[in-house]
Amino acid sequence: MNMHTKLPVAIIGGGPVGLAAAAQLAVREEPFVLFESGDAVGTNFSDYGHVRLFSPWKYNKDEAARTLLTRHNHPLPDDDTLPFGQDIVNDYLLPLANLPEMKKGIHLMSHVEAITRKGFDKGKTHGRESAPFLLEVMENGKPVTYEARAVIDATGTWQQPNPVGSDGVAASGEEELREHIRYGIPDVSGRERSRYEGKRVMVVGSGHSAINALLELSGLEGTTVHWSLRKQNVEETYGGMEDDALPGRGALGTRIKELVDSGRVLVHEDFHVTALYSSAGRMDVWSRQDSVVEGIDEIIAVTGSRPDFSFLREVRHSFDAAIESVPAIADLIDPNLHSCGTVRAHGEEELRQPEKDFYIVGAKSYGRAPTFLLATGYEQVRSIVAYMTGDFTAAKEVKLNLPETGVCQADIQVTRKASCCQ
Repeated sequence: MNMHTKLPVAIIGGGPVGLAAAAQLAVREEPFVLFESGDAVGTNFSDYGHVRLFSPWKYNKDEAARTLLTRHNHPLPDDDTLPFGQDIVNDYLLPLANLPEMKKGIHLMSHVEAITRKGFDKGKTHGRESAPFLLEVMENGKPVTYEARAVIDATGTWQQPNPVGSDGVAASGEEELREHIRYGIPDVSGRERSRYEGKRVMVVGSGHSAINALLELSGLEGTTVHWSLRKQNVEETYGGMEDDALPGRGALGTRIKELVDSGRVLVHEDFHVTALYSSAGRMDVWSRQDSVVEGIDEIIAVTGSRPDFSFLREVRHSFDAAIESVPAIADLIDPNLHSCGTVRAHGEEELRQPEKDFYIVGAKSYGRAPTFLLATGYEQVRSIVAYMTGDFTAAKEVKLNLPETGVCQADIQVTRKASCCQ
């Protein structure tokens, strides 16, 4: 155990997994301090608050959070209903954050600039593990330093979207035409409707977020919808449909297939964007194969996101070279190997970093892999907090029951009702 046991555990990130870590500590009456860079918890979820999640509430509530909310007689959403992103914030995260056990440790408008060990730079080893962590935080515009006995990084990846360019870097012209590109999931049928209605819009990406954007666009009057796919076959994006253990997720595949089959969505398969050119007030989008889609007004880039390691420069951390996940779970989630929605249970032991008492959890632990579900993050932090508080048996007893997508992808071949994640 860390000798600085009276110091708090520092949690970075006020999303569902960060708050779950705080709740796990709170039910054990362990001190914590949580830093959220936004002006409220759950700011990333609010970014896509208009989107209905495909996972029901039972997969979106942490058990320690349930305990605290029940203790204060706060009503919990029905387990089997599908929440919108804003419901996660309004009906779960905000009430949880405002409980007395939680509120005292939460710091909003607090951006962690750097983490180090007190008296040690990254290269010094002897005595390092007995030194507390130092966190340099810009809090409400003022620099403040905090000490902590352990650090849990739950900052996610949402704020670091991947570019439109298919090589991992911005396509030629992408920066210059940025005002016509929206990264993420815009509120197409709501506050951003005028931006897309009656326009020629290209969606770049193949995941569920891209499908959500395509479905919304298809409902606009006079909008021509193009879908740029790096995959060679659009059928690879449909998922398990009726075989998906989550009906909401399966329905996304069914609905987009219907739109593609009807010609409402124009698909460009094996289309790897390399350049964007301004042309008569619109954009011409070029691919690696020198094919082009002309006259695009707006692009919605839903190409995934990546973790930010910049503030961890003085922390000894490691990540998988390919997908930038925590190394020990890379083979479980690498989309080059499989596409199942489930993953083998893992906890504190798999998430350990070279820096003792430092952990990367949640979506950030998955790096660039796209299949993260909140239930995974909740089990991660439950195991870690159990270990931190000396309950080593509970830390090892990791359990995770995730609904499978109904497909397993291996060598680009899709097989229904198969499982590659056991």
